[in-house]
Amino acid sequence: MKIQYCFFFAALFVTTLCTAQPVSKRNLQPSDLNRLQNISDPRVSPDGKWVAYTLSTVDSIRDKRVSNIWMVSTDGTQTIQLTRSSEGENTPRWSPDGKYISFISSRMGEKYAQVWLLDRRGGEARKLTDIKGDLESYAWSPDGNKLVMVIKDQDFSDTAKSKTRNPFVMDRYHFKEDIEGYIENRYSHLYLYNLLSNHTDTLTRGNYDDSDPSWSPDGKKLAFVSNRSADPDRNDNTDIWVMDAKSGAFCKRITSWKGGDHSPKWSPDGIHLAYLQTSSDEAFTMYGQNMVALTDSTGSFNTVLTKSLDRPANNIHWMRDGHSLLFIVSDDRSERIDKIDIANQKIKTLLSGYRSFLSIAEDPQSDSLVALMSTPQIPAEIYSIHDKEIRRLTYIQDNFINPIQVSVIEGFNSTSKDGTVVSGILYLPPGETGNHKLPLILFIHGGPVAQDNYSFDLTRQILAAAGYAVAAVNYRGSNGRGLAYTRSIMSDWGNKEVADIIGAADFLIEKGIADPERIGIGGWSYGGILTDYCIASDTRFKAAASGAGSALQLSMYGVDQYVIQYEHELGTPWTNMDKWIQLSYPFFHADRIKTPTLFMAGEKDFNVPSAGAEQMYQALKSLGIPAKLVIYPGQFHGITKPSYQKDRLERYLQWFGKYLQPSIQ
Repeated sequence: MKIQYCFFFAALFVTTLCTAQPVSKRNLQPSDLNRLQNISDPRVSPDGKWVAYTLSTVDSIRDKRVSNIWMVSTDGTQTIQLTRSSEGENTPRWSPDGKYISFISSRMGEKYAQVWLLDRRGGEARKLTDIKGDLESYAWSPDGNKLVMVIKDQDFSDTAKSKTRNPFVMDRYHFKEDIEGYIENRYSHLYLYNLLSNHTDTLTRGNYDDSDPSWSPDGKKLAFVSNRSADPDRNDNTDIWVMDAKSGAFCKRITSWKGGDHSPKWSPDGIHLAYLQTSSDEAFTMYGQNMVALTDSTGSFNTVLTKSLDRPANNIHWMRDGHSLLFIVSDDRSERIDKIDIANQKIKTLLSGYRSFLSIAEDPQSDSLVALMSTPQIPAEIYSIHDKEIRRLTYIQDNFINPIQVSVIEGFNSTSKDGTVVSGILYLPPGETGNHKLPLILFIHGGPVAQDNYSFDLTRQILAAAGYAVAAVNYRGSNGRGLAYTRSIMSDWGNKEVADIIGAADFLIEKGIADPERIGIGGWSYGGILTDYCIASDTRFKAAASGAGSALQLSMYGVDQYVIQYEHELGTPWTNMDKWIQLSYPFFHADRIKTPTLFMAGEKDFNVPSAGAEQMYQALKSLGIPAKLVIYPGQFHGITKPSYQKDRLERYLQWFGKYLQPSIQ
């Protein structure tokens, strides 16, 4: 079953990199979620011989994921677990001399997570800090004697003598945020902890947030990110600031772009700072994309280096010689590694292909890299890269992959009714021969400014294993196809994206892959919103699963966290009511919907509140359309409890199975 204009993925890459395979394999099941381990945050030791990383696993008894710190040698011969507490650890960082690894943990029943220090040669970890606030990040000074920390102000709302929380009191324009909840006047600031004196100094103060500190190579200065405009709640502006690394020092703003400047990285000689700048200088910048930019420690110039690239850049790193930068580029379903020569601004792609580089870290002793990388057949593992040669260091995922069959993955391009070419990825059931048409599920990504890429996707793999053709569609609004493609849906939701999704369905039907009588659609977040738009636009869908979505957009104003976006993109409801009603068409035209729909949401979601699912559920029930509503207790926008994640997968299979009837059950 070949698709015109597509790329075919055989299992060659899997068999090349994996250890010996078992003779018999089975299809993926929702319960396999509990076997999947997640690797993150790889960090290379100063001597270049080790990589520390975080590994999270499911604790089924406590129904949560627990992360521990591990390290692997860069020659791939040794793997060592460094921590194993039940509370979990994260954010491993090497001391500059390489003798110690620090991490963040709330061990021993601490109310607030603290920084702990572990001698890599052995012994127990010891607690360094005694922080009274939420520790958000930290970084070692070059001499190893200090830590700069980002800490959110302490919450004093809980009374000492009563179990009753004080009322939430807000006077801010932006007053709620998913996970954080109601936002009172608590801000994040920089603090300096001295390991020699065990003393902590406050570096920054004020009614604004400071983040992302970066030490100059000589340890005398700090660059950081802050929005210090008149009312930071009303715009997405951030700038790069520089200060001496001492209490009471003057903070100098060195960038002034009205959009976002962030992620500063000092050059090896300490003269320049590379950073990321959003392409948009508007107060609301979601439809922009990051570009690599350059300045110096005084802000005497600001140069955008990758404007001609027209693709999002992230995860920037200096090469050791200080003459070039490496970064990750999102480009049409892939996440590749590029290099730019600063002198002539020439960009060269180092590694691309049908894979996704999720992060990169430089080796301080060579020009080698360590990368976290995934392919459609293998979840993320750590790899060493030297002169374009990729060598696998970890084999964590072998235990997960070896017993199962993975889907056949194909890229495809479809054409929408207005002639727009849209990229997609198709997942076919393991062993599919192409002798019959398959039920199709269009499983739509959120964002909308994101993209489905060539990496391992558990949800789509499980759906394909159940007998479905599963399509991921990078509809207009997605990134990886240029700024114009991303911005094309601004103030026009549920129009071009719907045309692109329906165009992909038509293409797969035309190619004889999808059964036109058995088409379903689903997604989470903006994927759920687009599910609502699609079933209100096309009655061909025989089943839908709308997760964390909304349709009555008018009712979301002041209820979710997107007030900046709404007022800048749509205008206020009382000044632009027609636009708000237009974008709420799935609710106001609910009587056009004929699709049985499963609605799902997190109880505590402030991103897309459960009201969005509840309203559409009520509308369909009133109209007599089969519908079901599932609310996950205590969950935010992202469902994190493993048993609920498994439940969601099982409900997808039950709902789509009832209405689409795949041959594999």
